[in-house]
Amino acid sequence: MDLSPFAIGIIGLFSLVGLLVIRVPVGIALSLVSIAGIWSIRGMNAALGALKTIPYDFAAHWTLSAVPMFLLMGTIVAGSGMTTHLYRAMRVWLGWLPGGLAVATNFAGAGFAAASGSSLATTATLGKIAVPEMLRLGYNPGLATGVATAVGTLGAVIPPSIIIVLYAIFAQAPVGKVLIAGIIPGLLTAVIYAAMIIIRSSLNPSLAPRSKGEKLTFSEHLKIAAPIWPLPILIFGVIGGIYSGITTATEAGAIGVVLAIVVTIIQGSFSLEMMRKSLVEAAITTATLILIAIGAALFTRFLAFSGVPSIFSQMIVAAGTDTLLIVLMISVVYIILGCFLDPLGVLLLTLPILLPVFKTAHIDLVWIGIILVKYIEIGMLTPPVGLNVFIMKGVVGDAVPLTTIFKGVAWFIAAEVVVMALLIFFPEITLFLPNFME
Repeated sequence: MDLSPFAIGIIGLFSLVGLLVIRVPVGIALSLVSIAGIWSIRGMNAALGALKTIPYDFAAHWTLSAVPMFLLMGTIVAGSGMTTHLYRAMRVWLGWLPGGLAVATNFAGAGFAAASGSSLATTATLGKIAVPEMLRLGYNPGLATGVATAVGTLGAVIPPSIIIVLYAIFAQAPVGKVLIAGIIPGLLTAVIYAAMIIIRSSLNPSLAPRSKGEKLTFSEHLKIAAPIWPLPILIFGVIGGIYSGITTATEAGAIGVVLAIVVTIIQGSFSLEMMRKSLVEAAITTATLILIAIGAALFTRFLAFSGVPSIFSQMIVAAGTDTLLIVLMISVVYIILGCFLDPLGVLLLTLPILLPVFKTAHIDLVWIGIILVKYIEIGMLTPPVGLNVFIMKGVVGDAVPLTTIFKGVAWFIAAEVVVMALLIFFPEITLFLPNFME
């Protein structure tokens, strides 16, 4: 029985979801389904032609070169020990607040995310540095691991963000504007996280016992904060170049790498071994991400041949072109998929279907991009997959049960409900900075 291209497209979608559920690597799953689907619709020659041209055309995309630059900058920062200084400074400056160490972990994580661009690196680093200190001082294990796990997700939205770069490439949106658009939502998330921690700790002091450290003068506070001077230089060097229009995202990433190396030399933390490890880690992660992105490019071509995106677009728009309605429908889809699938897989699975909807409904691609990336963040926390939660479990080992980490993270997911409501109902929060860019 001959199947229509649309039927083959639907079978391909379900097959891809099935492969992702059984944990087949995202890039391989996307590529296998795409080649089989194109072969079924257009024949062997079309499938081989796509396999020959699409990987090169996509990998040669100039904007994609920002990915290894941001990754290398992040690995150098992670290997330099800068996070330890940042956490110590935040602990001294914010430790007097209710839940002070958790608040310090929150803002230290936001700062490290801005320098590294990696959610997983931020979570793992805070799990090693901040969580043991909070547990030692009697903090509730759920709060201690929850804050370090949740704030790690800010690496997905605060620039430089690899996921935002990949989104912008696939959506053909201005990379610089989408990166800059993540600043205020990222900071807003950190502030609402902090407010939630302070309120909970005030209502239930047993969650976070107040530390009774020695009182320091203002000059002593400044002295402790002095070692983190490279962080604002790195952040403004990268973000400032993009925002001013002086540099592209790729050039800003290269500047960030140079600045990170200079900083490690000045601080005395530079070594050939550290540089070697940073290069190897960045290269491996870059290769993995490019394989996934190539698979997504093939998948986009397959769905285009099947006609699934245009048909789904017509169906959704027929239900109403109201932006709020469309975004709420997408929210439900992302929350459900995020509970079961790899976060990046969710984004690359859905974009080929959703982009025609956004364009038909005239939805701003910069604003909706940040909304989608925020849902990717939430998917890193929700059970049963919760990638960041399992990273934290791997770091803390048997010290904290997995169920306790998920319970601690639940409070931050509740805070995300507030954040998402603000971003959806007030798009100007996201678009404020990008609107000033030329």
